[in-house]
Amino acid sequence: MFWRPWQVMYQFKILTTALFSVLMLQKSLSRLQWASLLILFTGIAIVQVTQEEGRAGKDRAPGQNYLVGLMAVLVSCVSSGFAGVYFEKTLKGTSASVWLRNVQLGIFGTLLGLLAMWWKDGQDIGEKGFFFAYTPMVWCVVFDQALGGLLVAVVVKYADNILKGFAASLSIIISTVASVYLFGFNVDVYFVLGAGLVIGAVYLYSLPKVLPSASLAQEPESYNTKLVIK
Repeated sequence: MFWRPWQVMYQFKILTTALFSVLMLQKSLSRLQWASLLILFTGIAIVQVTQEEGRAGKDRAPGQNYLVGLMAVLVSCVSSGFAGVYFEKTLKGTSASVWLRNVQLGIFGTLLGLLAMWWKDGQDIGEKGFFFAYTPMVWCVVFDQALGGLLVAVVVKYADNILKGFAASLSIIISTVASVYLFGFNVDVYFVLGAGLVIGAVYLYSLPKVLPSASLAQEPESYNTKLVIK
């Protein structure tokens, strides 16, 4: 599959996460919040494509099947949204701690990772050892990923997956801006447009769902009037 459509379509997980939040958690989203999610989807897709500009070689390699790639991306978006919301439901629906849930879920990930490692690099590991080439930088990355996983669980438990999606989108913007100073990344008009859409989407989503009505605003005044009459 072409890398540009993949970058755009994979951001569809933002919308699938919101949909599963409504279906599985009975979360209520206003029209403005749905609109902000669509804006976020558009903005982060533009930023992602901008980031990958110049990194890819040929758009299409021999043997690629666009339809198969499209279906794989759609399945990935749906499964990502479902898994995230199910994890949120599990965390908020029981009294078990975040640490216990992370250990329980980590067992499955560890087993699958060991299986994939044995399948791909089993011979090399047998010859050189499991911790071969584990430099201090590699250990820093390992601990950084572990800490990130714990933070994600805390965010999901005390906030929700939709807000996590907004945070992840903002992190892409921040990391890209940092890349300008650290690695000489060139910012173009498309990145500015995408970043503006993401920031605007965050602002729109944070707005209150229902504004105070005029009757509620006048209620204290009428109450004071009744007291005066008495």
